[in-house]
Amino acid sequence: MKRRDLIRLLKQSGFKFVRQDLSGSLIGMNRMKNVYPVLIKQNGARFLAYVADIDSATQGDSFFEAIEMARDLLGSHSLVADLPAPGTAEQATAAARRQFDTDDFTISDGIMTFVDIDTVAYRKKLDDHCVRKNVSLPAWLSRKADEAGLSLSKVLQEALLERLG
Repeated sequence: MKRRDLIRLLKQSGFKFVRQDLSGSLIGMNRMKNVYPVLIKQNGARFLAYVADIDSATQGDSFFEAIEMARDLLGSHSLVADLPAPGTAEQATAAARRQFDTDDFTISDGIMTFVDIDTVAYRKKLDDHCVRKNVSLPAWLSRKADEAGLSLSKVLQEALLERLG
């Protein structure tokens, strides 16, 4: 697939260009979905991931886990503050040099990758507030549950968790 065909397909799916520079194009659907530059570098047995746009770092046991942790870091940040618009790879490298690099360890020369985050989906994944549901059951079963001091909400939750895994 050619680049222009991919861009056309992405635009048809609701994506738009948020920035284009010499290193390529970053695309995002809206402020809820974005792609952020992340520097990852191995440090001993761990992989450090630095997200310059929020000036924060995390780590994982593998390169893949470092990417997942960077996504989770962005998602967690979005719960307490709005995420800024993504910067460029060059801006992330420059910020890493200024803010994170030390004499003992430099992450600015790590591998530049891009991590996507859908803040709406992230919030939904963590949404554990209770919702009210009405259930119908035979009167005799309701009486027995009351006599046993059972919480129907708790029993239903436990049964659903067991059934759904």
